Amino acid sequence: MGKRMNLTYATGMVLQAIDVGFCYGFDVMDASGLPDGTVYPALRRLEAAGLLTARWEDDAAAEKEKRPPRRYYELTPAGHEKLVEARARFRGLEVMIQPARGAS
Repeated sequence: MGKRMNLTYATGMVLQAIDVGFCYGFDVMDASGLPDGTVYPALRRLEAAGLLTARWEDDAAAEKEKRPPRRYYELTPAGHEKLVEARARFRGLEVMIQPARGAS
């Protein structure tokens, strides 16, 4: 794992959002209500800490929808452990961000 990650309410919300199917930055912002100045730095820190993995979507998919490519995030096993810690520390996190439509 990378750097040690300080667990804050905002990082807990970002982890929760990704866990329930909101997998790219703008989607996480929408689900959490957090501003871009909180979400994008948190995503970078979480990835650097080894709690998330990230991949860019195929350029063709973005071009088809006439938008920039998205960077999709997924929790690592360490990210799942940190999310369990966040849910215990910040009661109600699961209720704050419900699963995305179509997410399993």
